[in-house]
Amino acid sequence: MPESCNQKVFVTMEKIVKDAGDIQSRLIDHRPVIQGEIRYFVREFEEKRGFRECRLLENLSKMAVEQNEQVLPNCSQTMQQNLQQALTRLEAANHMAQRIQQRELEAQQSTHMQVCLERRKADWEEFLKQQAALKEEVDEEHAKAVGRLSAQYGEMKKDLSKFAHF
Repeated sequence: MPESCNQKVFVTMEKIVKDAGDIQSRLIDHRPVIQGEIRYFVREFEEKRGFRECRLLENLSKMAVEQNEQVLPNCSQTMQQNLQQALTRLEAANHMAQRIQQRELEAQQSTHMQVCLERRKADWEEFLKQQAALKEEVDEEHAKAVGRLSAQYGEMKKDLSKFAHF
């Protein structure tokens, strides 16, 4: 009994493996579907459309040659002329901008020089005031020193006159 049971299990396993293989080929193997699509594409392209695509490609080729021989040179020439004009205008605008910038710089320098000149005048006036104050201090010190010396010499003269009477 065990042998016949094993044979039944073996046969059942074979059927399961075969069914799994069939399912796998249907789900994963897409070759038959792809081959059908390829056949359909070739039939559609060759039979139904004929030489329409070839004519379209020839027309496109003629148009491209015409564009290269006629339109492209005209466009290049027009572009060169316009670019030359644009370059000339840009150079003129650049020159004008430089002149404006130079004038602004000169105006700023002039304004800066005026400010510096006014600052120097104010500094000079302050210096003169300080010198006048210092002169007054020196004059006061000199007057005090002259007063002290006069007093000292006056006393010395008195002392001398005392000694002279003897």
